[in-house]
Amino acid sequence: MHVITRKRLNEFAKFHPDTNNALGQWYRLIKGNNLTSFVELREMFPSADQVGKLTVFNIGGNKVRLIAAIHYNRQKVYIRAVLTHSEYDEGKWKE
Repeated sequence: MHVITRKRLNEFAKFHPDTNNALGQWYRLIKGNNLTSFVELREMFPSADQVGKLTVFNIGGNKVRLIAAIHYNRQKVYIRAVLTHSEYDEGKWKE
C-alpha cells in the first residue's frame, strides 16, 4: 500500500521519540502489504476500528492513535492525523 504521507509520522515522532519504533513498525507493515478489505486489515491490526469513513489504529500500546482514510481499491492510505491518546479523546480530529 502507498502511504501518504510519512511526513506526519516523522513529525509526531520528533515530539514523541518514544513512539518512533511503533510508528516505524506500523509503516513497514502497511507499506509491505496489499490489503483488499477492512477484514484483511483487522487480521494484521486487531485493534483497528472504523469510525465513519476513517480507520483508527491503536499504536504503541495505547500511546498513539493514527487516523487514516484507506482506499483499498487504489492501494492508498492517507494519514489524516497522528495523536496522543489524550488528544484523540478530545475529539477535535472529527471536525
